[in-house]
This record gives sequence, C-alpha cells and structure tokens, in this order.
Amino acid sequence: MVAQTGQMGGQPILILPEGTLRTLGRDAQHSNITAAKAIADAVRTTLGPKGMDKMLVDSLGDVVITNDGVTILDEMEIEHPAAKMMVEVAKTQEEEVGDGTTTAVVIAGELLKKAEGLLDQNVHPTVITRGFKLAKEEALKILEGISREVTENDEELLKKIAATAMTGKAAERASEHLAELAVRAVKTVIERRDGRIEIDTDNIQIEKKQGGAIEDTELIKGIVIDKEVVHGSMPKYVKNAKIALIDSALEIKETETDAKINITSPDQLQAFLEQEEKMLREMVDTIVKTGCNVVFCQKGIDDIAQHYLAKNGILAARRVKKSDMQKLAKATGGRIVTNLKDLTEKDLGYAEVVEEKKIAGEEMIFVRGCKDPKAVSILIRGGTEHVVEEVERAVKDAIGGVASAIEVGRVVAGGGAPEEAVARGLRDAAQRYSGREQLAILAFADALEMIPRTLAENAGLDPIDILVELRAAHEQGKNTYGVDVFSGKIVDMWEAGVIEPLKIKTQAIKSAAEAAEMILRIDDIIAASKTEKSGSESGPDTGDFE
Repeated sequence: MVAQTGQMGGQPILILPEGTLRTLGRDAQHSNITAAKAIADAVRTTLGPKGMDKMLVDSLGDVVITNDGVTILDEMEIEHPAAKMMVEVAKTQEEEVGDGTTTAVVIAGELLKKAEGLLDQNVHPTVITRGFKLAKEEALKILEGISREVTENDEELLKKIAATAMTGKAAERASEHLAELAVRAVKTVIERRDGRIEIDTDNIQIEKKQGGAIEDTELIKGIVIDKEVVHGSMPKYVKNAKIALIDSALEIKETETDAKINITSPDQLQAFLEQEEKMLREMVDTIVKTGCNVVFCQKGIDDIAQHYLAKNGILAARRVKKSDMQKLAKATGGRIVTNLKDLTEKDLGYAEVVEEKKIAGEEMIFVRGCKDPKAVSILIRGGTEHVVEEVERAVKDAIGGVASAIEVGRVVAGGGAPEEAVARGLRDAAQRYSGREQLAILAFADALEMIPRTLAENAGLDPIDILVELRAAHEQGKNTYGVDVFSGKIVDMWEAGVIEPLKIKTQAIKSAAEAAEMILRIDDIIAASKTEKSGSESGPDTGDFE
C-alpha cells in the first residue's frame, strides 16, 4: 500500500520520496508475523533426534548440508526485515549458549502465531506484550525450580549433555566418542577467577580434515597448527620440546624511509651480504642460547635464518596465525616475545612432542603432551567434506552445551519435558490475572508446547495423542517426563539420559519472547525504494521501523 502524499486544498504534498512503500496497522503486523512464521517453519523440521537435514545451495553453487538452525538461517539470503530479526534470535542463542538455536526460533514463531489469534480478537498489542513479559518472568522462575545441580566432576552427566546436543546430526553414530572428547576438552580449559568458573570455548581449537572416519576424531592435549616445517633439513619430530613463540620477523628489516645504498665495487657488495648474513646468524644464536629446539614465528623467516636454524636442529614454522600463537602460549605456558633480544629461557613453553604429520595429503604440526594446557585442539575427521563440516557443528554444539552446564551449574531434562512443565506452571499462574493479560499468558503456555509437538511430528507420531499423554504425566507431578521419539512413548527423560543445560532453555525463552514483543509493537513499516548497489554504499535499504 503506497501512502506518501498529504492532501491540502486539492494540492497533493509529497512527504516521502517517490517509490517509498508504507504499510500500516494490521497489515504491517500481519506482514511481519507471516515472515517470522515462515522462518520458524523453515527450521521446524530439523528439531529433535528424528529431524531432517536441509541442503542449501548458494549463488556460487557451494553446497551446505545441515540441520543446525543458525547455519540454515545464516546461509539463507533473507530480505524481509522482520525475518532478519528472527535470524538474530538464532545468532544470539548461538553466541550465548552454542546450542538450542532451532528451539529458540520455533518458540518465537509460535509466540507470534498465537499473538496473531489474539490480535484478531481485538486484543491490543501492548496488552499482549505485557502478558508475554509476565509469562517470560514466570517461565524463568519455573525453569529454575525444576532444574538440578551439576558440577564439573559429574562426568557421566556431562557426557549425556554432550550426546543430547549431537542427536539428530550426522555425528550421532559416534556421539559417545565425540561426547567424551567434548567433556575432556571443556574440563581442560576451565579457568577459575574469584571462586567463579569461567570457560572460554575459543580456547578449544577445532581443526578439520576429510579422510578417515568420524571415530578417528581425536583430542590433542595441545595445539594442531595447519602449517608445515619451513626447511627440509629441519627435524620433523622433537621430543621434550622447548618452544619459542616469536612475534617478530627473523629477517633483515627494511629501512623506515626510502634509502639508497651506493655500492661501487664487488668487495663492497660482498661485505654488505656478509653483514646481512652475520646479523641473521646472531638472531639464530640468540634463539639457540636459550636451549630452544622449536620456533613458532608469527612473521617471516629468511632463507639464511632457516639454514642456521636447521643446522642447529631446530624445528621452525613461520606465519603462524595470531590466534594460534595465543593458543600455543596458553597450551605450552610459553610467552610471546616481540623483541628477539629479550628472549630468555624463562619465555620458552614446553611440550612432550612436537611433530609434523601428513593428514589428508597436507602437512600439519602437532604440539602434544603439554603439562597443564589451557588451550586444546580437536582434530575432526570424516568421510567427505560435508560430513566433516556437520561433525564440526555437532562438536561445537556439544562443547557449548557442556560449557554452559558447568558455568551455570544447573541442568534440566530434555525431550520437551521442561517446555511442558513451564506450560503447566504458566496455566496455573494465569489464574492470578483477571485482565486480558491472562489470554496472553495462556497463549505463551500454548506456544511452548510447540516443542514437544514438533518432536512428535518429526518422528512421525500423532502430536495430539503425545501432547495429551504428556500433559497427563505432568499433571501427576512427573515433570521430567518427555517425548521418547524412538519408542513413541512418554518416558522419564532424566533416566533416558536426555539432559540439557538450563541456560539453553532460559536463553531461548528470553530471546524468543523479546523478539516477539518487538515485532508485535510495530504498526507502521516505511520502506525506502530499492537503490542500485553502485549508487549507494549501503546497498538496498530494507526500511525503517517505528
């Protein structure tokens, strides 16, 4: 609907530029809700152990096969502004927890669908958003109440959390092996500050190489670097490695300003070259004096320097990424040195073994057996490139789940049990409100039941029968009972070993409720006309909200 003119004395006044589209009131709300529902529907079929995968082909013909919610939404080129807000829900979930992206998007879509029904009954959007806010706060309290404690020592429980995060993905058949790797990796990088546990999952480096099977994936108590040894004469295997981490070039520096060197005779040229060689030899001597036998250099290493390093039996790699250097420092206990003259024995890191190995036709350097590494690596293997990438996503989900469980220290049963428990609690809480907010709280409760319902649908079960059985079980106080998609029955998820971190559920409900509230408050969309990319730096304008 175009509305960019005002009428005054028969003379139209142009308020907005030509080509601007304006959508008002119910039409704007309907447009936004429809777009958000379409996004939720796109990922719904991937939820749960029996969820299906999506094949995404981009404009260049690159293929991604996945059932990871945030990856699907990331790869889809989404234009609609409200749909982009749904993608943000998934991204927030991924950044905060690392898992549960599909759950968050499905809940957000269902909240908007239920809200649409209330809008059709002439319930004002601000009343709905107020009801949603009350329901969200109540839901978080209920979740806290049904959660149980977990610590880093509950290894079996943590493995179950990791395995739950990987169900339904390509990595599922090796989930026991991968779950164990994820738990060991997270436990290794735990840091304690002021009595609090902090886990930076960036300290778990994930390298992937196709070839072998998923079961060949291994955890290295140290770091894997996708580089090769710089010189053929250098050792390829060093035991009891003393590692120097250097953030300066082992090369002759060029002058800061443009300078000319006039050489008039061959003797002068020879002296000049000899001086260069002497300076490089002195650099290598500085390294050798410390007792170092492995060098990782963030910048370049001159050919002559390589020769002298090789003569002294030192393994060296150059142009190592900054992030890898930082992980090496955390793993080996070494210090990154910027000025080579300052290098001392105290700055060296330690590893039992540093070796170069050929993996899938490419050389990689393994730094293994570090004493108390605060950074580790997982080398993922798999039959094809697509399998390796999907296993990587599964492992990241598992690591995120285990890290969240340990950091927050609380877990809940999975399989739709917490959503049903919260829905039941919200229906009881709704009785305390007499206004129209009660309708919104009840709508919120119904929306949460979409998770067990979707789990049942994706497994080919009758969703109505399953929901009736689930409600009956929860009415009897069995708040850990959820949907077992393999047997088609309602079982105790805690005993079945389907366990998730509390943070997945709380973050999904917070993100979904806040996104739904924001979309519901929009009653006017003013979208500028699309401009040619060449004529505008920012590309097409997707419109402004009020």
